[in-house]
Amino acid sequence: MSINLQFDRDHIWHPYTSMLDPLPVYPVVAAHGCELELENGQKLIDGTASWWSAVHGYNHPLLNAAVTEQLSKMAHVMFGGITHPSAINLCQRLLAMVPNNLTKVFLADSGSIAVEVAIKMALQYWQGIATKSSKQKLISLRKGYHGDTFAAMAVCDPVDGMHGMFNDVLAQHYFLPAPELKTESDIASECFNRFDPSAMLPLQQLLQEQHTQIAALIVEPIVQGYGGMRFYHPEYLKAARALCDKYDVLLICDEIATGFGRTGKLFACEHAQIQPDIMCVGKALSGGYITLAATLCSDEVANGISLSDAKGLMHGPTFMANPLACAVATASLDIIATGKWQQQVAAIEQQLKRELAPCQGVAGVKDVRVLGAIGVLEMAEKVDVAKLQQRFVELGVWIRPFNNLIYVMPPFIISAAQLSQLTAAMYTVITEH
Repeated sequence: MSINLQFDRDHIWHPYTSMLDPLPVYPVVAAHGCELELENGQKLIDGTASWWSAVHGYNHPLLNAAVTEQLSKMAHVMFGGITHPSAINLCQRLLAMVPNNLTKVFLADSGSIAVEVAIKMALQYWQGIATKSSKQKLISLRKGYHGDTFAAMAVCDPVDGMHGMFNDVLAQHYFLPAPELKTESDIASECFNRFDPSAMLPLQQLLQEQHTQIAALIVEPIVQGYGGMRFYHPEYLKAARALCDKYDVLLICDEIATGFGRTGKLFACEHAQIQPDIMCVGKALSGGYITLAATLCSDEVANGISLSDAKGLMHGPTFMANPLACAVATASLDIIATGKWQQQVAAIEQQLKRELAPCQGVAGVKDVRVLGAIGVLEMAEKVDVAKLQQRFVELGVWIRPFNNLIYVMPPFIISAAQLSQLTAAMYTVITEH
C-alpha cells in the first residue's frame, strides 16, 4: 500500500512548518540499525538519531524484546494510586546513573513536560518555605531552548528563539547573555582550558540584586541545542552552581538533549563536576522508541514541596509512567550501563573532528565544532532547508538542517563507514551551497 503524500500535505501538520506552503516530507516505511528506508526502497543513513533520541539505532533486538514482553502483560495503566514493576525498574536504573544527590523521580510524557514539571517543582518548593514565598521568577540564558509548551517557552530565548510571537502572554523571567561560544574547531579539548571569569558578572549582579525574587536558574549544561548548537565552558556551569548556592537559588539542568552520553559524559553536568537540584532527561531515555521523559530532584526539593499548601506536586499526566515506555527505557538504560557508549562516542568525536576539519576553509562556513557525538557546521547565513534536505537525500543520508546550522548527532552504533558518508555529504553540500 502506497503512502498518500497528497493527503499528508493537505491535512497533516508537521513540526515548524506552514500548512499553506509546507516543507517537503519523505515517506519512511522501515528503519533498521542506522538506516531509514524510504517507500521507493532507498536507504538513508540517519544523521539525527530521530532528533537525538535513537542512540541505539532502530529495531534493536533488546529494545524490541522489552516492548514485546511488556505488551503481553499490559500496555497501560493509570499511575494515580497504582504502581507497576516497569516504572519501579526504570526509576531504580535511572537513580543509579544520575548525580547521587538526585533521589526522587517524576515520570513525564515528553521533554517539554519535564521542563514544565521542573519549573513547578522550583516554584512549589519555595512556596513550601514560607519566608521565601516571593521567589517566583526564573533565570534563563539567551540562545537557550527548553521546549514548546508555555512554561517552557517562557524560559526560551525571547528574541532569537522561535517563540517571540508569544512573548506578551508568557510569564516574564530574567534572561542573561548567552555563555561565550567557543568558535575554535578543537573545542572538545583545547578551548575548555581557557575561561574568562568576567563572564559570570551578569549572573552575579542579577543574583545580588534580585535573589529574593528568583526561584531557580535553568540551563542546558555545556551544549545549548536548538538555540544554535553552542558549546560553552564547563567553568561557566561550575561558577553558576557556586553562585546559586551563595544566593539561595535552585539550579535546574535541562539534560534532555545532552543526557546519556551524547557529549562524551554520561550527563553534561559532569563536565563541570557539579550536581543540579533538579534535572530533566528525555529523548535518549527510551532509546527513541516511545515518548518518555523524567524530572528528578533532591530530597531537599521534594521535602520543601511537601511543605507547600498543596502538599503533593501538582502534576499528573494521563500517560505518566506508561508501562511500555518504562520497559523499553529500562532496556535502553541497561545498554547504556554496559559502558560501550563511551568508546562509541569517543570514536565518533575523533572521526567528526578529523573529517569535518576540511569544512573550516570552505566559503560560507562560519565555524566548525565538535563535542562528543555532535558535529556542527555553522554557516554564515541561513540555509534553504528544503533544498539542502533534498540534496542530502540524493546523497543517501538524512541530515536535517535548521536556521544556519548543518549538524549531525547520529546513533552511537553508527559504523565508521556510515559516519564518513554523513561527513562527506556535509562537505559536498557546503561546497555546492
